[in-house]
Amino acid sequence: MWSLAVIRVMIMVATVTLLMSDLVETFPPHYSWQQDAGGAVGAVLEAVSQPTCSLILLTDGTTSPSTILKESVVRRSPWGVGVFEEVLDGQDANETLVLLSRLLHQARQVRMGSRCVRVVVISHDPVFLDTFAEWSLKGRLLVWATKLLVAGPPHPSTPTTHPGNIHNEHHLVQPGGHTTQPRVIYTMNTILFNLEDTPPNLGYSVYTHLPYSPEGAQVLRVAVWTPRHGLRLLTALPLFPEKFSNFHGAEVNVTVQPWPPYWMETKEAAADGNFVTTYEGCDYLALKTVSQTLNFTINVFPTYSWGEAVKRVEERVAYLTAVYHVALPERWQRYDFTYIFEFNQMSFALAKPGLKPRLESLYYPLTNEVWAGVLVILLLMPAIFYVIYRGREKQGGRLRVGAEVLEVMGILVGQNLPQQLPPITSGRLLVVAWLVFALIIGTAYRGNLTAALTLPKYPPRPENVEQLVDVVDGVTIPPYGNQWREFFAASNSDVYKKLADLLVIGPSTREGLQMALDQNTAHVTNRRTLSYLIVKYFTQVDGTTRLYLTRETLFPGPSGWPIPHDAPYKPQLDRCLVVFDEGGLYEKWSDDILNKNRRETQRRQREHLAEQRQQGQQVAEETTGSDVSITALTVTHMLGPLVFILLGLLLASIIFVVEISVVSRN
Repeated sequence: MWSLAVIRVMIMVATVTLLMSDLVETFPPHYSWQQDAGGAVGAVLEAVSQPTCSLILLTDGTTSPSTILKESVVRRSPWGVGVFEEVLDGQDANETLVLLSRLLHQARQVRMGSRCVRVVVISHDPVFLDTFAEWSLKGRLLVWATKLLVAGPPHPSTPTTHPGNIHNEHHLVQPGGHTTQPRVIYTMNTILFNLEDTPPNLGYSVYTHLPYSPEGAQVLRVAVWTPRHGLRLLTALPLFPEKFSNFHGAEVNVTVQPWPPYWMETKEAAADGNFVTTYEGCDYLALKTVSQTLNFTINVFPTYSWGEAVKRVEERVAYLTAVYHVALPERWQRYDFTYIFEFNQMSFALAKPGLKPRLESLYYPLTNEVWAGVLVILLLMPAIFYVIYRGREKQGGRLRVGAEVLEVMGILVGQNLPQQLPPITSGRLLVVAWLVFALIIGTAYRGNLTAALTLPKYPPRPENVEQLVDVVDGVTIPPYGNQWREFFAASNSDVYKKLADLLVIGPSTREGLQMALDQNTAHVTNRRTLSYLIVKYFTQVDGTTRLYLTRETLFPGPSGWPIPHDAPYKPQLDRCLVVFDEGGLYEKWSDDILNKNRRETQRRQREHLAEQRQQGQQVAEETTGSDVSITALTVTHMLGPLVFILLGLLLASIIFVVEISVVSRN
């Protein structure tokens, strides 16, 4: 009986054991992903720990911060921990967008007050992660120096994946989709935790996205973490690898507009009949040097204006605008700049003041003081001659004051000599002294007069902004000038405010230079651009031009290439720009392009001149090189002498008529 009872108990235990095993198989043990996530995050933070870093934790309310902020995590953040939690409770996408944007704004304040920041995002809500991906860039929470860790459990509707695939953060990883909003993982310094919850291999895989690699864009599994073995690296790459030191030949979008001598485009017909666009310019050469260093291919993204060019950079469609822009305060609010490698010299181009016919041309050779001295001496000399010549009267001669005046004037202008020397020694010394004086004054006057006629004195021309605003009727500036007008109008200087009122926005640089020749206006833009276009379109074969550049500029505007805010590739661009800028390459490229343009312009003008001569046209003899140009004197130069002789003839005619009348009456 006892044996039967034992057998029955054993059967019952076996039955219960089988039932329990069925229940265990039906309900597998639950593993807390939050606790495991804390261990994985702590291991990664320990691996990338720095002594001056702080930590920012963002969650969607489904995860308790205490499960993540374990003692090891807090200990690895010596500069403090900021916790930001946003409970969604089923809000729609718009409400999530508003709430999370405010949250990220506060998190950015923490980031800006810290020297080094690591950001941990814990969520399994796709809406939360998508919103974070968008506003972390718009709200400028992340920069390349900020390390971002994103962790979350598998999506309930998605089966467990094999290692190497990411399913729960795919909306953060893929660079496609909305092209104007690149994904945060695609550009920033980010890694992803992917929970693999299949026992006994429970753990986290750590993934990073490499936008550029020999195999193209790829998601790479760089490490794995398990509760038993901890963090284990799977590749030679660090957890946060450098993504933009080598583009591996990939295309990089850039936006430009032709702006000589910085960027110039030329379309040439190829052998197959298609047109091929070639580029040149100092900014193009700089970008080409950078592309060779970083190993990428330049892809010029089509745009139709400067406004559209920089807008594509703001939208992150283009990596940069490859023509320098002055770093104005309002531009910093819209986009960032590379290393300041150029100081823009805004200058004015005006027409050279022309000569106007003046009656004073005979007066210019001597100063006012010299003319006054000559006049005083000329008034005294006839009286002195009269006193000295009285000895002639005693010897039987007649003394006439009019004759002495004419004799003094004749000696002065070199047209007469004394007909008879005074009989006394003092009179002869006086004549010699007057001859020497007349010789010196006459020679100096005639020499200066010749120089004044052949090299006339041009009117003063404005050389700075203070003089310019008082002379011109308007100042033209290319279409981008709205920002400059606002900048000048906001100045505390009355001169710059007046300049803002004179600005006429719209004409191209070439049109503005032509307006400066035809009207009383000036054109303002970059000094190198003005020099390039003046040489190309407004210079004669002999190198002369009717335009000039003012000596003084507005101010040396620090300039760089526009790039998106917090662009992760900025350090690589800056390093390349610093090297060739400090080596003087940029200045050399600019000078080479200007010299090449000058030679081509002169060659083109000589060919045109030769063609006109071959066609038998009457062409003015223009000389180049060592030939000497002969400038004919015009009425502008000779108006003074012509008017003087006409006045003399008129006066002589009047005196002649008076004399005839007096004689006829007698």
